[in-house]
Amino acid sequence: MVCETDLARRLFPFCPLTFDEAVALALQRIRDRNVETRWSNASVDEEGESDDPAAMVQILSDVQRIHVRATPEIVYEVFSGIGGSNGWYYANGLWKIRGFIDKMIGGVGLRRGRRHPDDLVPGDALDFWRVESIVPGGALVLRAEMKVPGRAWLEFSVQPEGSGGSILTQVARFYPRGIWGLLYWYGVYPLHLLVFRGMARGIAAKAEAKR
Repeated sequence: MVCETDLARRLFPFCPLTFDEAVALALQRIRDRNVETRWSNASVDEEGESDDPAAMVQILSDVQRIHVRATPEIVYEVFSGIGGSNGWYYANGLWKIRGFIDKMIGGVGLRRGRRHPDDLVPGDALDFWRVESIVPGGALVLRAEMKVPGRAWLEFSVQPEGSGGSILTQVARFYPRGIWGLLYWYGVYPLHLLVFRGMARGIAAKAEAKR
């Protein structure tokens, strides 16, 4: 932004930073992981999306439920750390290809990463997902912002099980838009089944390694 007047400086009691001071402060906040907002958290235009029951024909889902020999706190720490530089715990190459395809057709791709490597808050962008809701220590819901013929969510939750273990539940939900949405889901389902099953197992393995 180029400021053409000093009106703000005359109206408000503050001492502006020099350019060098502002850059140094911004870099220090990045190093301290004290960044409240970032460019990638801007909302994606959802023009054309519709919740009309006639357009969204039915809900489709893939459910993975797995026993993990780790506490719920550790399992939550692992799945809430998904994406960005941490990767997706399985088939990262396929996720990158999906991100590239999304970028080529006008989507956001995987370029956004994470605001913070460990912390998440509702509204955060996470690769081509957005954090929709969080139950600290218990659950995470991501809403897809990649280009798909419908709407998609990826949900993780964990419950304690006897002897210090946990049950991890991972659910991919998809509301297809018309026939193209159905063709998309069933066309890629074998690949999704491979990736989602591998991701759940990858989360479990990482959690067990952190015990």
